[in-house]
Amino acid sequence: MIASQADELPVKLMCQAAEASRSGYYAWKTRPESRRARENRRLLFEIETVHAESRETYGSRRIHAEVRARGFTCDRHRVERLMRENGIRGVQKPGRKSNPEDKPHEESVVPDRLRRNFAVALPNRVWLGDITQMMSGQGVVYFGLLMDMCSRLIVGWAAGPRKDRRLTISALETAIGWRKPPAALIHHTDRGGQYACPDYTAVLEKHGALASMSRPGTPHDNAPMESFIKTLKVEFINRHRFETREEAIAAVGEHIQTFYNCRRRHSALGYLSPAEYERQLVKPS
Repeated sequence: MIASQADELPVKLMCQAAEASRSGYYAWKTRPESRRARENRRLLFEIETVHAESRETYGSRRIHAEVRARGFTCDRHRVERLMRENGIRGVQKPGRKSNPEDKPHEESVVPDRLRRNFAVALPNRVWLGDITQMMSGQGVVYFGLLMDMCSRLIVGWAAGPRKDRRLTISALETAIGWRKPPAALIHHTDRGGQYACPDYTAVLEKHGALASMSRPGTPHDNAPMESFIKTLKVEFINRHRFETREEAIAAVGEHIQTFYNCRRRHSALGYLSPAEYERQLVKPS
């Protein structure tokens, strides 16, 4: 440090600040460079060369492999130290960002009220919820979905670039606004943090709905919704590619609302569409 600033600051003052003697500094300065120092200097030059040639992407592991391939005998820790001391870094992958709202809140987790009782006689008595996704040219798009267990009608959905509580709350509020379910609606999902969080629970409580959640690691507790998502992927998502998220959202929404809900014949409904099945339920006998 003293040698690097000797042209700018008095050596005497720097030695006093470093609690070193001037005689010791000048003795060090006139001492021949050690073999280790020469090797480190040559190795550092090679590290800088490799780093530049890699377009500043290589980290210590790849740089170590490259300098060894070029004939330098050194261990990786030495390369790491020289890189650290000289501020040389490779491009690092972004770490997985922790999203607190995606983590289940223990106080919001509830037992399974449904217990796989999927035979429901009337609409708006049981809703099932889940999330799926698809890729677009701009990246992933998540879909929050809500299904009426009686008719298999998709009663609410929302889409966006993040898998969070805003997505699921938007789908829920859409479904409630459209269907206006009676109190004591059973709302069944998995235990993901998008559902097991105070904000989502507050919306359910506001409308008198009863939360129900699958047991851990038991997707069959939500089997009809799992089946719908598989159908959606096989029949639509896996067969289409969209350049933008906006295009993907519009296309999936059109498929759900126009085709799946209104036209697609469902084997569990006697080969009626979900919308037609509900119309049959309210027809006078």
